[in-house]
Amino acid sequence: MTVAAVLILSAPYVGQVRGYIRQVFPGQFVLVVGGLIAAGLAAALLAARLKIRDHRTRRYGAIAVALLIATAYAIQRAGDNPESNVVELFHFLQYGLVTFLFYRAWWSRGDLSIVLLPVLAGLIVGTIEEGLQWLIPNRVGEMNDVLLNLVAIGTGLLFSLAVDPPESRPAALGEASRRRVVFTATGALLTFAVFFHVVHLGHTVRDGEVGEFVSRYSRETLVGLQRRKASEWKADPPPARLVRLSREDQYLTEGIQHVRWRNKLWDAGDVRGGWLENRILEQYFAPVLDTPTHEGAGHRWPPEQRADAETRVAAAHDVAPYVSGAYPYPVYAWSRGWFWLAVVTLAALIASRPVLVRTQSNRTAAARK
Repeated sequence: MTVAAVLILSAPYVGQVRGYIRQVFPGQFVLVVGGLIAAGLAAALLAARLKIRDHRTRRYGAIAVALLIATAYAIQRAGDNPESNVVELFHFLQYGLVTFLFYRAWWSRGDLSIVLLPVLAGLIVGTIEEGLQWLIPNRVGEMNDVLLNLVAIGTGLLFSLAVDPPESRPAALGEASRRRVVFTATGALLTFAVFFHVVHLGHTVRDGEVGEFVSRYSRETLVGLQRRKASEWKADPPPARLVRLSREDQYLTEGIQHVRWRNKLWDAGDVRGGWLENRILEQYFAPVLDTPTHEGAGHRWPPEQRADAETRVAAAHDVAPYVSGAYPYPVYAWSRGWFWLAVVTLAALIASRPVLVRTQSNRTAAARK
C-alpha cells in the first residue's frame, strides 16, 4: 500500500521530475528513462532467475508472454513523440511492481483472490493516479491511460505468478475472500465511474454557423464562462508561466486545444477548417484569444488574416457539416442519470452474485453426493 500511495501522490510532481531530467541531461531524456526501464527489467529478470528452480519451461514461458504483451501493446500505442513512448513504457515497470507487491500481500490466501485482488487494487491505484494527472496542468489523464495501466497490471500479474506461484492451484473463493473481492471490485467500479464521469462525460455543442464540437460544458455554460472569464482575467489573468502544482483551468485548456487545432488545420492548408475553428474560438472562447497565457501573448488572428480566411471560405461555397477534432480524447454526451443508474445496477449485481464461492458446507455436501 505504501508504494501505491507514493505512486498516486507523486503524480503531480512527475512533470517536474521530467523537467529536471531534461535540464540535467539535455537531449537525453529518452536515453535516461530508457536506461531506468532497462535497469528495472534486468533486476526483475535476475530476481526471476534466482527464484525459479522448478517447472522452468512453464514459468519462463509466462514471463516471455508478459514481455510479449507489453512490447506489442507499446508498439501499438506508439506515437510520433519518443519521449511520450518511453514514458508509457515506464508505466509497465511501475504497475508491474505495484501488482507484484499486492500479489505478495495476498499470496497466503491460497484461493482465486490472489489473482483477482491485485488486479482490482491495481486498477483503483491506476484510476486515481490518472484522475490526479487530469486535475493538474500539463498532465493528461484519460480512459486510454487507465487501459494502459490495466495491461501493465496484467503483465505484472503474469510475472508474479511465474516468479512466485501459489503452493497449489488456487481454489474457488471462500466466503471471506468473496466479501473482500466484492468490496474491492465495487470500489474499482465506482472509482472508474467517478473518473469517467468527470473526464469523459460532456456535451455535444451544435451551432448552425460553426458546426459541431464536444466540450465538458454545455453551450449555455460555455457562454456564461466566456463572460465570467473575460471579467475575471482582466483583473487576474492566468499565469504567464505554467504552474505545475495547481488546479488546471479546464475552460482555458479547452480553448487552447481549439487554438492548436485551428493552427494545425490552417498550416495544413485547410482554410475552411481553420476558419470554423476560429469562429468557435470567437463565439465561445474569446477570452482565450485575447489573454496572454503560458501558451503565448494572445491568439486572435490579425484582421488581415481573418478577412482573407472569410473571403476564401465564402468563395468556396462549401456547406458540408463541420465536426471539430480539437478535443484530444473521447467525450460522450450521455445522460448522467442513466449512466449512474447503470453503474449502481452493475455494482448491485457484483455484490449479489455468489460466483466462484465454495464454503466448507458446500464441499461437505458435494462429498456426500
